[in-house]
Amino acid sequence: MKKIILISCILAIFFSCSDDEEDDDVNPDMDFKQEMRDFVSEISEYAKAKNPNFVIIPQNGHELVSDNGDTDGSPDINYNNAIDACGQEDLFYGYDDDDIPTGTEDNEYLTSLLDLSKSTGNVILVTDYCYSHSKMDDSYAKNNAKNYISFAADDRELSQIPDYPLTVYNENSEVITSIHDVKNFLYLINPSNFSSKTEFVNAIKATNYDLLIMDFFFGDDNQEFNATEVEQLKQKANGGSRLIVSYMSIGEAEDYRYYWDESWTVGSPSWLKEENPEWEGNYKVEYWDTNWQAIILGSENAYLDKIIDAGFDGVYLDIIEAFEYFE
Repeated sequence: MKKIILISCILAIFFSCSDDEEDDDVNPDMDFKQEMRDFVSEISEYAKAKNPNFVIIPQNGHELVSDNGDTDGSPDINYNNAIDACGQEDLFYGYDDDDIPTGTEDNEYLTSLLDLSKSTGNVILVTDYCYSHSKMDDSYAKNNAKNYISFAADDRELSQIPDYPLTVYNENSEVITSIHDVKNFLYLINPSNFSSKTEFVNAIKATNYDLLIMDFFFGDDNQEFNATEVEQLKQKANGGSRLIVSYMSIGEAEDYRYYWDESWTVGSPSWLKEENPEWEGNYKVEYWDTNWQAIILGSENAYLDKIIDAGFDGVYLDIIEAFEYFE
């Protein structure tokens, strides 16, 4: 895909010009895609041992669904069995810019990978970034034609409930107990427009989305949503119920999360790599490192364990494509 190749070349040039030497200890022969597959699979196995119905949804980086990492491969059975859905951004709108149709070549490339995973029984969740009403309508129609579940986000910051369409696409009053029951979803991980958790909860309760993808934390002081609040969030306005899934980045460390140590610097700990130039405060990590993985799962204070204990129905895993950085 042209855009990915171009971005990869630019990043390669950028980092080759850096004076930092901390990546010298990374084995260039490592299969970075497989390491991410293994990490996601470990998260899945651990979570489903605690809750068999817990949903695992990786966002982007769907080269992993193919055994050779490309569109001409066969499904990687172990990885596809470990996940329940694929989250994809910019499939029809937003790949080059918000409210701009995604090019045919990029769309076909992404669709091929999504369909590969879909053939194994996984659900496809698409977030298109568009704000013109006609383009939002088009996004819903095109995704529906592919039997993808979609959300037309009118805000790249994912900080608001869209006021269009007036009725949630494919709205229903069903009790949603499985990702396969979901007919629509809301992606709202930046609650900065809400003054309190109570206001956020009440705003969500007034909607009829089947699935909410949200952040586990509220506000700059990292207030955690508790089990009572999560249960309230599951209530749809029309009497049905929804699934609640928490966002969780596993390919980057975020300096605004509860686990961040102020003494950390690039290269110390050794698994902490360069800051993402596009997202301030986000740092690449050697995601296969056991010390980083221990932050994510396996103890009472681990990120995933907190999410499970709060009663969330699943996790939405971000920065899956971190393997591109190391490749």
